[in-house]
Amino acid sequence: MRPRVLAASGLALALLTGCAQSVDPIERLSEKAAQRVRPHEPAGPAERAYHHWGLAAPLAPAPKPSRASPARAAGRGLPPVVHRVRTRDKVVFLTYDDGAEKDPRFVDMVRELRLPVSVFLTDSVVGPGYGHFARLRAVGASIQNHTLDHPALRGLPYAGQRAEICGQQDKLRARFGTRPRLFRPPYGTYDTTTRRAAADCGISALVLWRASMTGTGDLTYTKGPGHLRPGDIVAVDPDEGTGLTLRERTLRLLRRVQERGLTVGRLEDYV
Repeated sequence: MRPRVLAASGLALALLTGCAQSVDPIERLSEKAAQRVRPHEPAGPAERAYHHWGLAAPLAPAPKPSRASPARAAGRGLPPVVHRVRTRDKVVFLTYDDGAEKDPRFVDMVRELRLPVSVFLTDSVVGPGYGHFARLRAVGASIQNHTLDHPALRGLPYAGQRAEICGQQDKLRARFGTRPRLFRPPYGTYDTTTRRAAADCGISALVLWRASMTGTGDLTYTKGPGHLRPGDIVAVDPDEGTGLTLRERTLRLLRRVQERGLTVGRLEDYV
C-alpha cells in the first residue's frame, strides 16, 4: 500500500505546483518571459517603438476631430476638392500614391508606430502586388482610389474618366470588400467632368495636397507658408531612384511633423 500512497502524494503535489502536462507552459512564465516567446509581438510596448524607428520621441496621439469638416458636410452635388483640412486640431495627414513601392518593413513601421496613412492605388502600377496592400490595410492603412491606369484626366471625355474612376472602384471592392470614398486624380489635374464622373462612381471628395515630400526627402509646398501647419495633407512622392527608402522618407517627414508640434491624423476622420 505504501507505494500507492507515495504515488498519489506525488500526483497531488504535481497538480498543486502546476506541473501537470495539461497546463500550457506559457501560463507558468512571467509576463516578460511570455512576451519573449510570442513571435509576432513588438520588442516592447507600442509607445516605445519610436526608438526602433529613429524618432527622438513618440508621436502624440491624434485628437478626436473637433467638428465635421466642410468636406464632410458638403452633402450632395459635386464632390469637393480638398488640398488641406480646415481644422484647429494639430494634425497633418500622410498620403501615398500609385502603389509601386511594396517594402514589407514599411508595413511594420505603420503597425508599430500606429500611423493612420492613406494609400491611393493605381491598378496598373500595383499589378500583382495587392497582397502587400491587404497587409498594410490590416495594420490600419486606408486604401483609396487613384484610377486604373494613371492618365491625366483633365480634358478627357466623361466616358473615359468614368471608366478610369469606376473601374478602379470595382477593382478595389473586389480586392478589399469596400468601395473607397476618396479619390486622387493623377498629377493633381482634374476638371468639372472629373468631379461629375467621381460623384457618379460614389466618390465623396477629391483629395489633393498642400505639401509634398520629394524622393530626396525634401518638403515642398503648393501654396501658403513654407512649413507644415494644422490640416495639411502631405503627399509622399514615389521613389525617384534617390536611394531613400519609403521608410526613410517617412521618418524624415515624421521628424518635421514633430518639430512643428504636430502629429498624424486619420484623413478619413476629417474628409
